[in-house]
Amino acid sequence: MSGTSLDGIDAVLVDLSRPQPRQLAKHYLPFDDALKNTLLALHVPSHNELHQAQIVGNQLARLYARSVASVLSGASITAIQVSAIGCHGQTIRHCPEHGYTLQIGNAALLAELTGISVINDFRSRDIAAGGQGAPLVPAFHDHVLRHPDIHRVIVNIGGISNLTNLPPRGTTSGFDCGPGNLLMDVWCMQHLGKSYDENGVWASTGKVLPALLERMLTEPFFKLPPPKSSGRDLFNMAWLHNRLQGDENAADVQATLLELTCRSIELAIQFHCPGAKEIYLCGGGAHNRTLRNRLSALLADCSILATDSLGIDGDYMEAIAFAWLAQQTLHGKPANLPQVTGAKHPCLLGAVYRSL
Repeated sequence: MSGTSLDGIDAVLVDLSRPQPRQLAKHYLPFDDALKNTLLALHVPSHNELHQAQIVGNQLARLYARSVASVLSGASITAIQVSAIGCHGQTIRHCPEHGYTLQIGNAALLAELTGISVINDFRSRDIAAGGQGAPLVPAFHDHVLRHPDIHRVIVNIGGISNLTNLPPRGTTSGFDCGPGNLLMDVWCMQHLGKSYDENGVWASTGKVLPALLERMLTEPFFKLPPPKSSGRDLFNMAWLHNRLQGDENAADVQATLLELTCRSIELAIQFHCPGAKEIYLCGGGAHNRTLRNRLSALLADCSILATDSLGIDGDYMEAIAFAWLAQQTLHGKPANLPQVTGAKHPCLLGAVYRSL
């Protein structure tokens, strides 16, 4: 899995032979600044972008192959023992309103380099059926994290934040809440030269700017009913700069961006997950102490823990989920939840590149 945060590749080796996934090995491979900048540039039209996307897709495939080799080595497992690789690829455009989404990574090359079958392009089939193509991970949450008596909400805070609503006697739902880390990360890089604000320390030195927060929360996306999904196509630096007056203190903007992430999650839970008792966090934002403390204050009636307490490594939740999605594809089982994505019907997801 390499996601909207553009920080790097999460690779995990998973045994899915039992109801609860068993993580055998994990590996994180960070992106260098040159690759990050190239991927960021591909989010907007530019000269010769089709050629550049294919070249970078090949580069990603080689990095994915290195990650695969690392997790296999870590578990003393050979490629022939692996059923398949579930590879999300790197999203550079997500435009379900125009009927497409684009994740690059050259799955054919990855299959060639590893000698393992690869499943990729998980989102396109759902979009073809009228869905958003996202979020897909709620189906995995429904499969492994649902409780028969307790109303749980799983909140993933990556580049974009999204949630899965798991009412014990109701239908699973899920959707993107809004920006997670991506605006905070870019603002931090621009002003501090750091890739992220560790534990929200910088944000904690600023104060929330109510007028700026109000301008941000007027974004129509926040009031859209689910199903809905988003990404850098909407929430980017141009979006932020259009809401700044230009004389704000940088730390205050960071504090307000953190508040935006927390408030958008809180509003989503209040409006769409009434009665929730337990909230479990995963993704990079789960490590942000300032963010966690603010969520706890906003959602005081709920317990807030990491998904690690349920036996699922929160840093590798999405990578594990795409291993499960790949298994569903191999077994010929639909893996989208139409009530989550808005698709007309359940779909068999992904394209399969078989190894020899």
